[in-house]
Amino acid sequence: MFNVIILGLTSFFTDIASEMVYPLIPFFLTSTLGASPAVLGLIEGIAESVASILKVFSGYVSDKFRNRKVLAITGYFSSALGKFLLYVANSWGVVFAGRIVDRLGKGIRTAPRDALIADSTDPAKRGTAFGLHRAMDTTGAAIGVLLAFFFLTRYSGEYSRVFLWSLVPAALGICLLFLVREKKTAIASVKPPSLKWKVLPRKLQLFMIVAFIFTLGNSSNTFLILRAGDIGFTPATAVLLYLVYNIVYGAVSYPAGRLSDRIGRKRLLVAGYVFYGLVYLGFASVSGPSHAWALWVLFGIYGLYSGFTDGIEKALVSDLAPAEVRATAIGLHATVLGIGLFPASFIAGELWQHLGPSAAFYFGGGMGIVAAIGLLVVL
Repeated sequence: MFNVIILGLTSFFTDIASEMVYPLIPFFLTSTLGASPAVLGLIEGIAESVASILKVFSGYVSDKFRNRKVLAITGYFSSALGKFLLYVANSWGVVFAGRIVDRLGKGIRTAPRDALIADSTDPAKRGTAFGLHRAMDTTGAAIGVLLAFFFLTRYSGEYSRVFLWSLVPAALGICLLFLVREKKTAIASVKPPSLKWKVLPRKLQLFMIVAFIFTLGNSSNTFLILRAGDIGFTPATAVLLYLVYNIVYGAVSYPAGRLSDRIGRKRLLVAGYVFYGLVYLGFASVSGPSHAWALWVLFGIYGLYSGFTDGIEKALVSDLAPAEVRATAIGLHATVLGIGLFPASFIAGELWQHLGPSAAFYFGGGMGIVAAIGLLVVL
């Protein structure tokens, strides 16, 4: 479990840095730089899609050359560089570049890092390992949101000062990663890895198709934060809403991972997709300051969705994928999701701008329910 803990601590500090920045981006773009919700959707959609498309190639390289650690370090360094670009940004184009560089880092590191976790763990405890990693990751996210709130109020809304402070935990996370002990024998392959879809087991293929359908309605979390601002929350209080999400997410991830080792992954994944659909339908229904209380509940339920799906999906892919293409399969799963992220955020931005925010959330909620039904069939 040494590698799992070190990788968890790396993600802990990296997510402190990321969540000091992420919930402020929609306000920084729309209030300070004058960008529209459609521009926000364009930036987030392209950034997330580019990153996710890269994950399958990063996983393939990791399997082919059997060196996961170097790729993980490179990815975390790139994410830190992206945060520096946000610090110097004076237009939405520079924010776009910063988000691309940051997400490219995520694209490079995710598959090899998750494969390191799988390689270092007994298959019977894989859900527990991924759940622990997500719990540490999300605990860091909660602390990052608190620090964002602290610095934002202390510096009277100077976003650039918050972005600068985020570089400190980002650097700590990179340094910790050098302690990881990669087990070369654990990923030795009897044949070269393949990027071909047909080498994957049928059940894994079907799961990825359903996950893609779900992702078409899974727009960026920045729209949830923007919705909070739309009904009267200030940037500082909207950050606290995001804190509620991260606290619930972090608290649920580890026990959900352990539970998935005992009862299987299917039930928890279906429940997570249903929670997502209900949350988005709830966001479609709220209107005006009189419904502000409902957002606290909805952000908490949204944390249940993430806790029931994020680590467990990775554990499921690790379970179903052949060992010699494990990192490739993890990366391919992330890439399949990433292909849907751009249209998801772009569609949400366009629906918001032309039909109103409720239309964007009704669309996302409907896709979540459809995907939950799909999981019941294919798993």
